[in-house]
Amino acid sequence: MPDYPRVPQQISDPISENLAKLAELFPAAVKDGALDVETLRAELGDFEEIKPGDETYELNWVGKQAAKKEAFKQPLGKTLAFKDDGKNSETTQNLYIEGDNLEALKLLRQNYYGEVKMIYIDPPYNTGKDFVYTDKFTARADESEEQEGAITSEGKRLMKNEKTSNRFHARWLDMMYPRLRLAKDLLNEEGIIFISIDDGEITNLRALCDEVFGEDKFAAQIIWKKRNTPPNDRVIGAQHDYILVYVKNSLSGIRLRPRSVEQIDRYKNPDNHPKGPWAAGDLTGNVKGGRYSAALYFPIVNPNTGKEFFPANNGNWRFNANKIKTLIANDEIYFGKDGTSAPKLKRFLADVKEGATWTSLWDFAPFNTDGSNEMQEIFGNSVLFESPKPSGLIKLICQAGSGPNDLVLDFFAGSSTTAHAVMQLNTEDGGKRRHIMVQLPEVCDSSTEASKAGYKTIAEIGKERIRRAGDKIKESLQEKHADWKKKQALESKKGGKLDLEDDLTEETNPYVINPDSLDIGFKSFRIEDTKINWLKKDLRGEQLEFSDTTTQDALDFVPGYTDTDVVYELMLRQSNIPLTGTITQPIAAAKRTYLYADAYLICLEEKITQKIVESLAAIEPTPNKYFFRDSAFGTDIALKDETFRRLKAEIHKHHGDLGAAYTVEFI
Repeated sequence: MPDYPRVPQQISDPISENLAKLAELFPAAVKDGALDVETLRAELGDFEEIKPGDETYELNWVGKQAAKKEAFKQPLGKTLAFKDDGKNSETTQNLYIEGDNLEALKLLRQNYYGEVKMIYIDPPYNTGKDFVYTDKFTARADESEEQEGAITSEGKRLMKNEKTSNRFHARWLDMMYPRLRLAKDLLNEEGIIFISIDDGEITNLRALCDEVFGEDKFAAQIIWKKRNTPPNDRVIGAQHDYILVYVKNSLSGIRLRPRSVEQIDRYKNPDNHPKGPWAAGDLTGNVKGGRYSAALYFPIVNPNTGKEFFPANNGNWRFNANKIKTLIANDEIYFGKDGTSAPKLKRFLADVKEGATWTSLWDFAPFNTDGSNEMQEIFGNSVLFESPKPSGLIKLICQAGSGPNDLVLDFFAGSSTTAHAVMQLNTEDGGKRRHIMVQLPEVCDSSTEASKAGYKTIAEIGKERIRRAGDKIKESLQEKHADWKKKQALESKKGGKLDLEDDLTEETNPYVINPDSLDIGFKSFRIEDTKINWLKKDLRGEQLEFSDTTTQDALDFVPGYTDTDVVYELMLRQSNIPLTGTITQPIAAAKRTYLYADAYLICLEEKITQKIVESLAAIEPTPNKYFFRDSAFGTDIALKDETFRRLKAEIHKHHGDLGAAYTVEFI
């Protein structure tokens, strides 16, 4: 009997992947699927014996090795279950995941490995009042919130990390290490991570990031001026926070800061130069530090007056004499309005970089009070969420770290400021950025404004903000679009067009962007236990008990499951398949057969017949992979074998021999 392939138990296996990479570089160091450390050291030219107790320079804390292992533990028996509380779920490219962000990162790794361009996170600052994930404790029914700390709606423990604890910093590092390690895997080759933090853990966080990303991958330690004046209840009051920036590989992924309207307005074209607007700039070079060149000290003759001009202060020009002659011939030297002044260089807007250099001091970003003001505008309550970051700050980060078509991730989503910023930025530059938000369903204490307003968890606040902010953004865009169309129509009647939009298109002009093209939705998921019974039993060692009258559905899947749950769980176990694909039903007669993203066929019919197989084989284009319930074939092994061989042949005929990604699997 053939050994038919089954749905894989593990969602991802980073250890095996890393071993495979090492085997490619150093085949002698990987023997029978295991790493030979001594051989690897020899391959690297390290023949010196390392004795126990030898000291090295590194960040260390009690529990570090356990934190490292945590990053590689499988999320056994976990899946992402689709929820109906999203927005525009059928068309959106955005995700919201409710659950422990460590589990979420592990689940996302399979589908989004190397796909994320930018990560922004605002983790707990470890002030002594923050709740931190312990990753180890689950609440008992007889434990109260006051005894140990906050409890999530799933019964997950959040522990308040008191400063009096002898593991105050260690607990925080325990939480951060595995999450950053997994986050690195999600970044693409030009990926960037931005992390908000204050003075309390900036030193430890930077040392931790040096270890996870590499010391040479440090990009900046931005100082964000978060308030206009210091708090008056301190001797020295902090007016700033930090934004730590690390890159996956190089700084090439960081985009220049968009030029402001004021900066662009400096460029004019009073002489109608064919190269367009320009601004007058200095022609002299920097001669400090022994960079003076006698060859660059010569007179420039004003062609209008014949007067000679030498570099000021015994310096030298930026260019040699031949270059200067060429610039004058091309009318790229400016001699003042009346043509008699000292020479200056015409710096053309067309020649300068597309943006400006970012500074490490962000005193131009919105203050933290803007974040509270936004909550007031959106919810009518400024204290619904404690200390939300202003969307204007995150928008600046997105401008630096993401392009128009990139994917942005925030796995400490809070009130979903990042999603708000992404949507807003897309309306300003015509971008199609997508976002993934992850938030633990931390229960809102009954004394909070959030609870009084009817929000049970922080995740509920975050999802509602995306809905409301998206509607406001779209409404504003519709008003601008209507205004532009009205002006355009008026100008058209006059036989002209709007000068303001002469050089703009519908993709780049915020007044022209079609509001209907803006993605203000999100597909909502929640981390739950697997819906497939045999996976639950095998992965978690649970003994499943069934009676003689148990239906086949109950034998195969957990109570309360939906077909949609199973479809998404199967897609979660594929490689690099976005979870935003559409689900259709390609065969009218097969009510429980689904096509995901026009590429994956999931047949959940309780009984497979020859007629169903014929219908599946006729689907065009041929799917990449087929999934069947193992039980659907009953004792008809011949039909199962024929189905497997026929559909595999169809895949091979249309897709070629492309490995396990293109095959037939059984649930």
